Amino acid sequence: MSSDPGARKTLLVFADSLAYYGPTGGLPSDDPRIWPNIVARQLDWDLELIGRIGWTCRDVWWAATQDPRSWAALPRAGAVVFATCGMDSLPSPLPTALRESIRYVRPARLRRWVRDGYGWLQPRLSPVARPALPPHLTAEYLEMTRGAIDFNRPGIPMVATLPSVHTADTYGNSHRGRDGTVAAITSWAAEHDVPLVDLKEAVADEIYGGRGNPDGIHWNFEAHEAVAELMLKALAVAVEKSGG
Repeated sequence: MSSDPGARKTLLVFADSLAYYGPTGGLPSDDPRIWPNIVARQLDWDLELIGRIGWTCRDVWWAATQDPRSWAALPRAGAVVFATCGMDSLPSPLPTALRESIRYVRPARLRRWVRDGYGWLQPRLSPVARPALPPHLTAEYLEMTRGAIDFNRPGIPMVATLPSVHTADTYGNSHRGRDGTVAAITSWAAEHDVPLVDLKEAVADEIYGGRGNPDGIHWNFEAHEAVAELMLKALAVAVEKSGG
């Protein structure tokens, strides 16, 4: 799988909801105010945004290897961004597989009861809960995905992110897993020379200042602009490292 030097490039972004939520909720992937579109516009590239709310780096591995949109975008990609890890580091009182299976509970009345019960427990147990994905698994899935993409597009520029911050009551204002996730990703990135964007650096003032989404997790558009600024700098480094 190789790129066409004359073709218009694509920014291939794997992301969780932070990439496409604004101050009032989720937005279409072509909304010009979210950071992936700001970055693509500045580069004069197309954008392929592949993501979903609650995604971890494990979901990115599945998307990169199983989603035909990623297969179609990769030959045209000028760079790849791994914009997950936020959910990886958030507390999860239940194992991820069990938590995500709530949506499949039947009948509907029982599902609502289970969901409401978990919603009551989560903020109370989050201060002592482990992160949704153990840090070493975050790094392992990032490396599996990096290796698979690099196998198909050797030397393609890649950028990864470090977790954002939050003030969410739904998580008991707890983010005790962030430091471990940061350490694991930083070590992995250093080993493979992958530039990092620290989302905390970009959005902390807005989040802690109460100017983000009222849920305490997602961002306002000023934060998206700040992320885009750091992402453009990291992409420039990644492109330079690749010799592009």
